[in-house]
Amino acid sequence: MIRTILAVVYLALAILLVLPWLILRSLITGDPNFMYQTGMKVLRGTLWILGVRVRSAGLENIPAGVCVFAANHVSNVDPIAFVPAIPRRVALLAKKQVFRIPILSTAMRMAKLIPVDREDREAAAASVETAVKYLREGLSFAIYPEGTRSRDGRLQPFKKGAFLMAIRAGVPVVPVSIVGAQDLMRKGEWFVRPGDVLVRFGPAVDASKYTEHHRGELLARVQELVAAGLPENQKRNLSG
Repeated sequence: MIRTILAVVYLALAILLVLPWLILRSLITGDPNFMYQTGMKVLRGTLWILGVRVRSAGLENIPAGVCVFAANHVSNVDPIAFVPAIPRRVALLAKKQVFRIPILSTAMRMAKLIPVDREDREAAAASVETAVKYLREGLSFAIYPEGTRSRDGRLQPFKKGAFLMAIRAGVPVVPVSIVGAQDLMRKGEWFVRPGDVLVRFGPAVDASKYTEHHRGELLARVQELVAAGLPENQKRNLSG
């Protein structure tokens, strides 16, 4: 619990004292990459304070070009463990509520993170189209196809939006299996336990070989690969 409080204070100070200067630098240079890389260092520092150790596997499976990273979602620890483990800059689709945080919301928009309103289908569709635009411009994305965190750590059925993005942009989808985070911070909890997280990158699936009409087949293939990278206690029979 003390570690969590220290981590929250650390993040708050980073947002209040460091992020405004990074935003200014990005405005002057027109390049948010330095701000993004600094943000990843801050997240790694947060993990260290929390006592969370992250190990990556399967990095050789990541294509050289633009792609969509599709991961299971089991905990609020996922973003700070998963995103810094990706060896390139990525954007995300994030809940619109996150964009209400002053200063941070400005930085997220500059880094091309996209707010999503799950209750507004038209707004959600517009978010997908914006993501496709960014993919075509060369920016990879990290996505949670389940749409929300799993309550018990087991894999939930995927939704089709992420795969529609990949098909329209013609980019590969990299299945990502996040293992262990559900034991560190369960849904509904506010504190983080120290422990280990494994981020396993599976073999990429070429979405350009699928049509929008067959996006369900792409979904099923990626879901199968994500499940294959999980231990038995995180799997669930999704066939029904």
